[in-house]
Amino acid sequence: MEKRALKYHRGRVGEALREEIETLVEGELADPRIGLISVTAVHVADDGRSAEVWVNVEGDDTDADQSLEGLEAAREYIRHELVERLRIRRAPELYFRLDRAEQDKARVEELLQRSKKRKKSHREASGDKT
Repeated sequence: MEKRALKYHRGRVGEALREEIETLVEGELADPRIGLISVTAVHVADDGRSAEVWVNVEGDDTDADQSLEGLEAAREYIRHELVERLRIRRAPELYFRLDRAEQDKARVEELLQRSKKRKKSHREASGDKT
Protein backbone atom coordinates (compact mmCIF):
# COMPACT_ATOMS: atom_id res chain seq x y z
CA MET A 1 0.00 0.00 0.00
CA GLU A 2 1.30 3.41 -0.96
CA LYS A 3 2.01 5.92 1.76
CA ARG A 4 -0.42 8.81 1.83
CA ALA A 5 2.33 11.45 2.11
CA LEU A 6 4.05 10.17 -1.03
CA LYS A 7 0.81 10.24 -2.99
CA TYR A 8 0.08 13.76 -1.73
CA HIS A 9 3.61 14.89 -2.68
CA ARG A 10 3.23 13.51 -6.22
CA GLY A 11 -0.08 15.35 -6.54
CA ARG A 12 1.51 18.63 -5.46
CA VAL A 13 4.43 18.14 -7.83
CA GLY A 14 2.01 17.34 -10.66
CA GLU A 15 0.01 20.51 -10.02
CA ALA A 16 3.18 22.65 -9.86
CA LEU A 17 4.35 21.12 -13.15
CA ARG A 18 0.93 21.76 -14.72
CA GLU A 19 0.96 25.43 -13.74
CA GLU A 20 4.50 26.04 -15.00
CA ILE A 21 4.01 24.15 -18.26
CA GLU A 22 0.80 26.08 -18.93
CA THR A 23 2.63 29.37 -18.29
CA LEU A 24 5.40 28.33 -20.67
CA VAL A 25 3.00 27.22 -23.40
CA GLU A 26 0.83 30.33 -23.17
CA GLY A 27 3.55 32.94 -23.24
CA GLU A 28 7.05 31.79 -23.97
CA LEU A 29 6.98 29.20 -26.72
CA ALA A 30 7.19 30.92 -30.09
CA ASP A 31 6.65 27.82 -32.23
CA PRO A 32 3.97 28.62 -34.83
CA ARG A 33 2.76 25.02 -34.75
CA ILE A 34 1.54 25.40 -31.19
CA GLY A 35 -2.00 26.72 -31.19
CA LEU A 36 -4.40 27.48 -28.36
CA ILE A 37 -3.50 24.90 -25.72
CA SER A 38 -4.56 24.41 -22.13
CA VAL A 39 -2.82 21.91 -19.87
CA THR A 40 -5.59 19.95 -18.18
CA ALA A 41 -3.55 17.60 -15.98
CA VAL A 42 -0.10 16.23 -15.24
CA HIS A 43 0.19 12.69 -13.91
CA VAL A 44 3.57 11.96 -12.33
CA ALA A 45 4.73 8.33 -12.35
CA ASP A 46 5.31 6.51 -9.05
CA ASP A 47 9.08 6.86 -9.33
CA GLY A 48 8.86 10.54 -10.34
CA ARG A 49 11.01 10.07 -13.42
CA SER A 50 8.26 10.58 -15.98
CA ALA A 51 5.03 12.51 -16.29
CA GLU A 52 2.10 12.47 -18.68
CA VAL A 53 1.03 15.98 -19.65
CA TRP A 54 -2.60 16.04 -20.79
CA VAL A 55 -3.40 18.96 -23.09
CA ASN A 56 -6.60 20.23 -24.64
CA VAL A 57 -6.16 21.83 -28.08
CA GLU A 58 -8.68 24.24 -29.58
CA GLY A 59 -9.41 23.39 -33.21
CA ASP A 60 -9.60 20.28 -35.34
CA ASP A 61 -7.43 17.16 -35.46
CA THR A 62 -4.88 18.81 -37.77
CA ASP A 63 -4.39 21.65 -35.28
CA ALA A 64 -4.04 19.11 -32.47
CA ASP A 65 -1.42 17.10 -34.36
CA GLN A 66 0.59 20.23 -35.20
CA SER A 67 0.41 21.46 -31.62
CA LEU A 68 1.61 18.12 -30.28
CA GLU A 69 4.52 18.19 -32.76
CA GLY A 70 5.45 21.66 -31.51
CA LEU A 71 5.30 20.51 -27.90
CA GLU A 72 7.45 17.48 -28.66
CA ALA A 73 10.03 19.77 -30.30
CA ALA A 74 10.05 22.04 -27.23
CA ARG A 75 10.18 19.18 -24.69
CA GLU A 76 13.81 19.66 -23.62
CA TYR A 77 13.41 23.43 -23.35
CA ILE A 78 10.33 22.92 -21.15
CA ARG A 79 12.21 20.44 -18.94
CA HIS A 80 15.13 22.86 -18.58
CA GLU A 81 12.79 25.68 -17.61
CA LEU A 82 11.01 23.46 -15.06
CA VAL A 83 14.33 22.72 -13.34
CA GLU A 84 15.14 26.43 -13.20
CA ARG A 85 11.72 27.65 -12.08
CA LEU A 86 10.77 24.94 -9.61
CA ARG A 87 14.33 24.46 -8.34
CA ILE A 88 14.15 20.71 -8.67
CA ARG A 89 17.18 18.55 -9.23
CA ARG A 90 15.83 16.79 -12.29
CA ALA A 91 12.64 17.34 -14.26
CA PRO A 92 10.66 14.24 -15.18
CA GLU A 93 10.59 13.00 -18.76
CA LEU A 94 7.51 14.57 -20.32
CA TYR A 95 5.03 12.70 -22.51
CA PHE A 96 2.35 14.86 -24.11
CA ARG A 97 -1.11 13.35 -24.54
CA LEU A 98 -4.21 14.80 -26.15
CA ASP A 99 -7.11 15.20 -23.72
CA ARG A 100 -10.37 14.54 -25.58
CA ALA A 101 -12.61 14.76 -22.51
CA GLU A 102 -14.21 18.07 -23.51
CA GLN A 103 -15.04 16.84 -27.03
CA ASP A 104 -16.41 13.59 -25.64
CA LYS A 105 -18.51 15.48 -23.11
CA ALA A 106 -19.95 17.74 -25.81
CA ARG A 107 -20.77 14.71 -27.98
CA VAL A 108 -22.59 12.96 -25.12
CA GLU A 109 -24.59 16.13 -24.38
CA GLU A 110 -25.55 16.40 -28.06
CA LEU A 111 -26.69 12.77 -28.15
CA LEU A 112 -28.74 13.21 -24.98
CA GLN A 113 -30.48 16.27 -26.44
CA ARG A 114 -31.29 14.35 -29.62
CA SER A 115 -32.69 11.49 -27.58
CA LYS A 116 -34.93 13.84 -25.56
CA LYS A 117 -36.24 15.49 -28.75
CA ARG A 118 -36.90 12.11 -30.31
CA LYS A 119 -38.84 10.91 -27.26
CA LYS A 120 -40.84 14.12 -27.12
CA SER A 121 -41.75 13.99 -30.82
CA HIS A 122 -42.62 10.30 -30.50
CA ARG A 123 -44.96 11.04 -27.56
CA GLU A 124 -46.64 13.88 -29.44
CA ALA A 125 -47.13 11.73 -32.53
CA SER A 126 -48.71 8.92 -30.54
CA GLY A 127 -50.99 11.28 -28.65
CA ASP A 128 -49.49 10.39 -25.25
CA LYS A 129 -49.68 13.34 -22.85
CA THR A 130 -47.62 12.02 -19.95
